[in-house]
Amino acid sequence: MILCVGEILADMIGTLSNGSFSYERKAGGAPFNVACAAKKFGARASFVGSVGEDTIGLFLENFASGCGLDGLYLRRDASRNTTLAFVELDENGERFFCFYRKHTADYVLPEIPSALFSEADIVHIGSLMLGEDCGKEYAKALALRAKNAGKLVSFDVNYRTDIFRDREEAVWAYKEILAVSDVVKFSEDEVEIFTKEYIKNELAEKLVCISLGGEGSEWHYRGKVGRVPTVKVKPVDTTGAGDAFYAGVLSRLDGVGREDWTEELFSSALRFGNVCGALNTLGRGAIDSLPTLAQIEEALKK
Repeated sequence: MILCVGEILADMIGTLSNGSFSYERKAGGAPFNVACAAKKFGARASFVGSVGEDTIGLFLENFASGCGLDGLYLRRDASRNTTLAFVELDENGERFFCFYRKHTADYVLPEIPSALFSEADIVHIGSLMLGEDCGKEYAKALALRAKNAGKLVSFDVNYRTDIFRDREEAVWAYKEILAVSDVVKFSEDEVEIFTKEYIKNELAEKLVCISLGGEGSEWHYRGKVGRVPTVKVKPVDTTGAGDAFYAGVLSRLDGVGREDWTEELFSSALRFGNVCGALNTLGRGAIDSLPTLAQIEEALKK
């Protein structure tokens, strides 16, 4: 099972129509997106996170309860609001984020029930919590706990400039979690921030997955590299496409120990993830537009 831990929030997707700008509310948050996507793609998945005791928190709680996850533990924090992410799209469906998260719930996370933790084969940790000291300590403790329990630790960099004081602080926070992870994901832009040399040298023993948008993706492991193509689509909304890609990859790695990792497994997992991410861009919203397993399998035949 894939246990995803971290932010759950509302994506407020903006639209300009007839001179009036409006927002459409969608459930989101990268690790929550991954949990919902992995479940839809055939894996067992669970989620742990925090929301406020407000209307957005109630919306997310009800939404999450209807996703069919194999485990769900949401803490409701009466002293904090639920986090919002305002999203604007350009003509190519590319998205731009602005977070509303001052004294919000996403980074004050609950202790994971032992029964839920024990079921997990992969523990996937979200990165938004790293913008606050209590979130950083929580992420480090969880990564070490999972490592010591013999579980695979997964981490998606999901680099966000507006939740840190400066770039140096951000990179240091991410590197602390990357150091104890087993499977990690970067976007093409994030590779430039952390450098190819860092990935090649410091992360050589990790399975590194790099999403390349319309060009597909790459895997790096122990000095070997493989590039995997994707299907061509015309995106409507790229929100959550990286999460759908990574959920597809993790769903194919779940239950496979490191001793059984092969180049063929990596290529197959990334090909599956590529199709998941591409098809997810054909509608609005990270979760509402997730493709079905049948749609993914049909696209894989092309």
